[in-house]
Amino acid sequence: MLEPRRERQILIVLTLMSFTNILDFMIMMPLASHLIREFGITTSEFGLLVSAYAFAAAASSLLMASIADRFDRKRALLLVYVGLIVGTLGCALAPTYAALLVARTVAGLFGGVQGSIAFSIVGDMVPDQRRGRAMGLVMLSFSLSAVLGVPLSIYVAGHGGWHIPFFALAAACCVLFVVALRLIPSMRGHIRSGAPVSLWQGYAELFRVPNHWWAFATTALLTLSGMMVIPYIAPSRVANEGMTELQLSLFYLVGGAITLFTRPLFGNMADRYSRAKVYFWLVLLSIIPMVLITHTLGVSLPLQLGVSALFFIFVSGRFVPSTALVSSASSPQLRGRLMSFNSAVQNLFTGLAALIGGAMLTSTGSGPITGYEAVGYLSCIIALASAWAAFKVRAVS
Repeated sequence: MLEPRRERQILIVLTLMSFTNILDFMIMMPLASHLIREFGITTSEFGLLVSAYAFAAAASSLLMASIADRFDRKRALLLVYVGLIVGTLGCALAPTYAALLVARTVAGLFGGVQGSIAFSIVGDMVPDQRRGRAMGLVMLSFSLSAVLGVPLSIYVAGHGGWHIPFFALAAACCVLFVVALRLIPSMRGHIRSGAPVSLWQGYAELFRVPNHWWAFATTALLTLSGMMVIPYIAPSRVANEGMTELQLSLFYLVGGAITLFTRPLFGNMADRYSRAKVYFWLVLLSIIPMVLITHTLGVSLPLQLGVSALFFIFVSGRFVPSTALVSSASSPQLRGRLMSFNSAVQNLFTGLAALIGGAMLTSTGSGPITGYEAVGYLSCIIALASAWAAFKVRAVS
């Protein structure tokens, strides 16, 4: 058991590492207009950039799911973080759409498993009665990405080009790598003695437990619901609502800033009450902003910012109790595999959702994007299905 001060320091470092990882993924969405203009691509081709990262992340997570519990968690975390740095730097240097597509694939291969390793570290390090709060802290990385990373990236891209945010992100990753190397202790308590578990045996042990299937179903449906909508928020705000880059920065800033307060609150609620019930109520409340954000409202900027706040609070807030619920669905010996495969499920359905959402949308060059309303309605139905699946998950540890 680590002393409280050291535990907090590690949680902060994991949060910052996850911040850079999530920003590496999120940064593509507000840069959509830049990339579409730069490379002359369609909305669907932009969706492929999002999906390439997600599918690569799903593939690496599938492999990690069977071997994650064989290795020191610290070494695994640092190894994949180096790969993320290489992929991010490749994005910064990409001269063509094809090169950027390859770089996004590399970033996905490594970035996709960083989160699962971080959550496994939290699961091993923090007792269950405080785990929801700890998960909520690490998941503040999403809020930090929206508050700091995305608005700053939009501003920098508007003044220095879309390459610059990736250069800055790669530099920040290098600094965090050094800090993590010095601060995070070796974590080998989960490793079994004797011969290592084979690839197929690892999967067999994981899938033998029905509880794990319900956990994966919850994640799959939750991800599909959110990621059909999220990648196309920025281009729809610009094309349909006529937002400028400054207004788009404010849109993400306001939405992300308020989640700095609501995500820890949801984490505390997940510890105090039933995680499935907390998730259910967040799903119900998320339907309102999900419908609003997928419709062209034609309202003033303050009202648009209000919609952004509601969306970030409830739609992104759903991930806090769901992640805590999934992490408690397994024993410590299988948690690394569970979280890695859960990451694979999340990434796979992120890619599928981006493709489905993009296929349902129609863009007429400089004209409005149509079909977003149907995406929103379908997303709400899928979200309700995920709440039903969450009630089937039983907490083990």
